[in-house]
Amino acid sequence: MTGGDGFRPFARAAGGGLVNAMSVDVEDYFQVSAFERAIHRDDWEKWPRHVERNTERVLALFDGHGVKATFFTLGWVAERHPALVRRIVAEGHELASHGWSHVRVVNQGPEDFRQDVDRTKKTLEDIAGRAVHGYRAASYSIGRRNLWALDVLREAGHRYSSSVFPIRHDLYGMPEAPRFAFHPGDDDFVEIPLTTVHLGRRRVPCAGGGWFRFFPYGFTRWAIRRVNAQDREPAVFYFHPWEIDTQQPRPEGLSARSRFRHYHNLHRTEGRLGQLLQDFRWGPVDEAFQLRAAGERPS
Repeated sequence: MTGGDGFRPFARAAGGGLVNAMSVDVEDYFQVSAFERAIHRDDWEKWPRHVERNTERVLALFDGHGVKATFFTLGWVAERHPALVRRIVAEGHELASHGWSHVRVVNQGPEDFRQDVDRTKKTLEDIAGRAVHGYRAASYSIGRRNLWALDVLREAGHRYSSSVFPIRHDLYGMPEAPRFAFHPGDDDFVEIPLTTVHLGRRRVPCAGGGWFRFFPYGFTRWAIRRVNAQDREPAVFYFHPWEIDTQQPRPEGLSARSRFRHYHNLHRTEGRLGQLLQDFRWGPVDEAFQLRAAGERPS
């Protein structure tokens, strides 16, 4: 049974060098949790979709730097853009699950979550023709109150989750969680938290997303170097395709906080990403944490 204080550290195999994990949460601008009150799920079809063209720009950016990544993809997106999913796999990236329609796990019970996980995994695998082993919860919504979700993921056939953010935040976070990859139970299933760095006694995020846009680029570079050199651990970085889209529509009814978090420094993201890809070694999550079975191709 997952939970309690029985977390076991995950040990990567020695040798091979340290590769950081690059990941993309494939969702459209109107699907973010901060927009839930302004844009109802029933109205998603009314909004122009930018996710395909934005993700294609991300793929081109990765190709230009010779980087492979993990694409945590919504089932809702995959169902409407199957060619995009097949392109992600064809270009050698890892395909993983982001759930069906960006419902936070804190708003689901075990059975609803199980159905969501199974539906998404099957849809992605049917489109891609590959097994899907990774999962990331919407808005990092797995924490102390719902660690049962990790059991559901393991039972559904996932090998790992990257859903816990070991910080204190107004929308998510499990500050008491380990900073680095761990086994939440007695088997080989792995939880891979988003990366933080210590500043004094405080954990500060350096894993991407809004933090990458808010802080100067130099902070991210310093923090990842510190995690690599001092902690001897790979960093886990993430961003969304909409974060390089300065032309996305702006819905009405957003709070000042939500507007700031979503739109701040969008015009700088793509340039910063290019620098980040150049400054570090990157690979998909399953490569960085050596989670592929022997002889297994990227999935």
